[in-house]
Amino acid sequence: MLTECIYHKYLVIGAGPAGLQMGYFLQQNQCDYLILEKSDLIASFFRTLPRSRKLISFNRVHSVFEDPEILLRWDWNSLLTDDYSFLFRNFSHRLYPFADELVSYLQAFAKEFHLNICHNNAIAKIHKTSKSLFKLQTTQGKAYVCQILIIATGLGKPYIPNIPGIEAVEHYETVSMDSETYAGQRVLVIGKGNSAFEIADVALESAAIVHVASPSSITLAYNSRHPGHLRANYSRLLDAYHLKTLNGMLDCHIHNIERQADSTFLVTVTYVHAGGEVEEFVYDRVIRCTGFQLDLSFYDTNCKPETILGGRLPAITPYWESNNVSNLFFAGTLMQGRDFKRSSSAFIDGFRYNIRTLSRYLLNRYEQQPIPVQTLQVTPYDVSCAILERVCRTSALWAQFGYLCDVFVIRDAVINWYEELPLEALKEGEFATELHYYSLTFEWGKWEGDVMAIERYPHFDLAHKSVFLHPIIRRYSYGELVSEHHILEDLFGVYASHRERGTVRTRSGRKIRQYHKEMHEQPLRQYFEREFIREYSCINQAFARKTGFTAPSL
Repeated sequence: MLTECIYHKYLVIGAGPAGLQMGYFLQQNQCDYLILEKSDLIASFFRTLPRSRKLISFNRVHSVFEDPEILLRWDWNSLLTDDYSFLFRNFSHRLYPFADELVSYLQAFAKEFHLNICHNNAIAKIHKTSKSLFKLQTTQGKAYVCQILIIATGLGKPYIPNIPGIEAVEHYETVSMDSETYAGQRVLVIGKGNSAFEIADVALESAAIVHVASPSSITLAYNSRHPGHLRANYSRLLDAYHLKTLNGMLDCHIHNIERQADSTFLVTVTYVHAGGEVEEFVYDRVIRCTGFQLDLSFYDTNCKPETILGGRLPAITPYWESNNVSNLFFAGTLMQGRDFKRSSSAFIDGFRYNIRTLSRYLLNRYEQQPIPVQTLQVTPYDVSCAILERVCRTSALWAQFGYLCDVFVIRDAVINWYEELPLEALKEGEFATELHYYSLTFEWGKWEGDVMAIERYPHFDLAHKSVFLHPIIRRYSYGELVSEHHILEDLFGVYASHRERGTVRTRSGRKIRQYHKEMHEQPLRQYFEREFIREYSCINQAFARKTGFTAPSL
């Protein structure tokens, strides 16, 4: 029998890193919230996965910098706090930390900030009431009601391709991690992501043959600049394949998996790059490593979110709200629908900033708190100094390259500066009623050929050819792009003469300062001088057409 409904304005589902980060910001702003967790423990996902127990998220403890904001660029596991007071480096010094160390950190984070978590509350059903509230029923017989529902469960169930016979294969979630259990066996791993190569790397030690298979070719992270593509620490199989050790990577469609009387598997494939050639293989073991997807099993039809990518992810607005269910938001890896395989929303180092932006949006929409804004004087000097200081320090724009941006709106002789807004919101019309505004992002440049031999152009006149991550300023008017300025790439992410301290000096300090002035500071200031004069000229021309008089020149 259901008990009386328990009301909270905000309900967060899941006490993993995303749920804890969301809870932190809601608590800091004294919101009425509750985190519901299905198990009796924090971070239940990371207690069993990844199977190797080693994360692929960097934990760079030592650096040439000391500023804690800059250090977050290479700390991919810490959650955000207002004062950088609770960092993962105090729980592990490993470059690739263990999952158990992340679990310990998350447990301590929840305890340190007294987050409001209710354990052992697995969701059985979610539906919307006639008053547009969400009602949640748990398998334990409890009922909760909220106005705003935030799903932070991660990708809650395995993604299983539609292949006849796949139900008979082993699963990534439970397969053996003892390399000796693969001794002398013929092994097929379905998938070409990091989880697939994680298992293939274990089997490689003793198996007779290891194949990985999927229709798509592998994408290496150092080629794509996306941390979710295949990482170098799982790439031993590439050597084993290209150096002809019988192991292989098959770009193919798997048509059928048939279990034989002798317990082997007969697998039929069609090659993608071989004119449709069909081949049959016999394997002793077949292992599914095809990733995970959004779990829709507990949503009622009146609040089931639309999905993309074959049901893997929710379809979301720029502010991570369901496209078709109002007041239903997503946090954590479920935020990646707008930057899938491009930026870092699938990982802690990316979604922690998304969640901070989402929390500000929620406070503005539901608590009538204004979006934080700074003001600057409308002078080329003031805006260029502010931008240079910002790009030398920000970890948010660095991590969420091409996805989060700062916006500078010139209005009533003042520049209003908004930090860390979704670039997708600008593309869909936010600020499109403004005459004169700018976006600031970090982005990679385009390149072709060998990623290890990229030609560089170390001069500000060719900054638009920069391939390394670098800042870009774009000017808009009524939603239309007017101009853009690239700040020349820098190996250390330093773009201002007063910020050279702490870097490795290949020139004298004086020469470095002069270099920054010539290559970064002066070109940026000159860009704003041109844009401000252009805008003044446009206003002056409009004034002259209307009145017959011309205002004095600047």
